[in-house]
Amino acid sequence: MNDQALKEIVEEIAPALAGGVWGKVFQLSALSFAVDFRAGDGRYLLISAEPNHPRLYLIRRTVRELEKASHAPTHFPLVLRKTLGGARLTSVRKDEDDRLVRFSFAVEDATGEARPSTLVAQLTGRTSNLFLLDTGGRVVDSLRPSRGDGQEVGEVYAPPASGSALAHERKQSPIPRGEFKSPSEAADVYYRGLESARAFDARAAAATARLRQEVSRRRKLQANLARDLAAHGDADAHKRAGDLLLANIGTAERRGRTVRVRDYYAEEMPFVEMEVDENRSLQEEAARRFARYTKAKRAASEIAQRLATTGQELAALEERREVLDEIIAERDDAALEAFAGETKGGKTQKGARAKPGGKGEAEGIPGVRRYRSSDGYEILVGRGSRDNDHLTFRVARSQDTWLHAADYPGSHVVVRNQRRGEDVPHRTLLEAAQLAARFSRAREDSKVAVNYTLRKFISKPKGAAPGLVYLSSFKTLLVEPREGVERI
Repeated sequence: MNDQALKEIVEEIAPALAGGVWGKVFQLSALSFAVDFRAGDGRYLLISAEPNHPRLYLIRRTVRELEKASHAPTHFPLVLRKTLGGARLTSVRKDEDDRLVRFSFAVEDATGEARPSTLVAQLTGRTSNLFLLDTGGRVVDSLRPSRGDGQEVGEVYAPPASGSALAHERKQSPIPRGEFKSPSEAADVYYRGLESARAFDARAAAATARLRQEVSRRRKLQANLARDLAAHGDADAHKRAGDLLLANIGTAERRGRTVRVRDYYAEEMPFVEMEVDENRSLQEEAARRFARYTKAKRAASEIAQRLATTGQELAALEERREVLDEIIAERDDAALEAFAGETKGGKTQKGARAKPGGKGEAEGIPGVRRYRSSDGYEILVGRGSRDNDHLTFRVARSQDTWLHAADYPGSHVVVRNQRRGEDVPHRTLLEAAQLAARFSRAREDSKVAVNYTLRKFISKPKGAAPGLVYLSSFKTLLVEPREGVERI
């Protein structure tokens, strides 16, 4: 918060809070508080000493909202409650050319005599802090441990060196006033937007990290399976060695760990040498080779199945990574929340299917983009493979039109048809097909073939992976990939 914005806010709050009584303190974070001055109009004073965004302004909240957002009080707010509880605010003033706001209170002692006490909001970037001062201006306590002249407990309070404060001041961007009624209202909207963006970035980073971890685990498993497969050796080579040992049982020339046999399975039947265990007979060695053949063959089959499954899982994770990248680029908070819940829980949320035509039916569907066609039809576009399944088999109705890019992975697209007995207009079909092409792996092509049909002609093969469907009847449109309709 820059000097000018703080000056305007102090000019606003000074008359609004004058004569107010220090009441309940809601600790919203380690360095942020909302103070009730018992104004009775639902407004509270927000004070934050967060180094990145130090600020002070009036907020309008319900007690329930504040209680829900509150944390257990730390040491400093307890000191404030003990010292300032019931104290009357006598003045609020801002230091000239410095981002320091001083709240002066009249505190009654045991004899009923009023004595002065001061709370200093030092909103100076990295040195931001709150200080409680006694009658002589000495520091009684502070929100954060502080170092420097006039900043430690027992010293007469003095502002921090101005150099760092002014450097931070230059970095502060002004708060846009827009059409807001007061500086506090503008500041509240501005900083809540920053907090929302910060929370979105944190959730996006967490979802990205979880997805990256899942991909890493699958790739590590792939490498381990490949090593296991190599360790078992070539099953056919083990069988061939066993057959050669038995075929040469009476003619083999053995020298310690080496045996010389004729390869009857090669064209010119050359002699070859094989390494064997010198403590085993040739019959026992042949039996050992056949046992290794059986084991290697079984392992190869099992490992091949696991490699195929792991490959499918990796492909699905890569598809989800694309979905997440798009959600982050669009900064779609609802979609990120649904995505994060699905990633963390391992499965898609399964909401109850809404009644046809029910109010708010599409609004509650996780993992879906919503559009409105030029003819007024609602178009729903799935995000990931599980979202596609949910959209197609739990949301879409039999007379809705379903679309998907032909021969490419991509989103399922559904055109809602509330007009029974009427076909979806061709213009809407084209717009929906363009969306299906846009949200597919063929998005970079100039023209994409898109299949479309009614939902009633779609089924899911038993055991098929999420997103895979069977179309018993369909038609095809050739369109340019684009997002050319209104997004809801």
